[in-house]
Amino acid sequence: METVGPRVRRPRPPAVTLTEAAAARVREIMLRSDQPYAGLRVGVKAAGCAGQSYTMEYALAADPHDEVVQDKGVTILIEPKAVLFLLGSEIDYEAGDLAAKFVFRNPNETDACGCGESVTITPATSADA
Repeated sequence: METVGPRVRRPRPPAVTLTEAAAARVREIMLRSDQPYAGLRVGVKAAGCAGQSYTMEYALAADPHDEVVQDKGVTILIEPKAVLFLLGSEIDYEAGDLAAKFVFRNPNETDACGCGESVTITPATSADA
């Protein structure tokens, strides 16, 4: 009888990616910092008139339950409760004459408020993963 080894899983696409502009800006900020950041933590919180808003902060350490993504020289730490809301998102950095900001392009977004401060996000299903 032939023995069968463990099932080989196909590589999963990263939950979140960065554009080159976003990665360059994050690397620049981290290099200038006087603290050794472990990565960029992203998440989603209840806020605003549309119901949710994105969160971003520089993390000194990874939480054991974080989803860890390496992209373009940046470590992205995704809060466990936010993974299904952010699945497939791309984070960009846009700089104009009067403002500069990080922008989320999220295929799970279903609505946004008029002021641009909050969004409605439907979590991805297991078929999307």
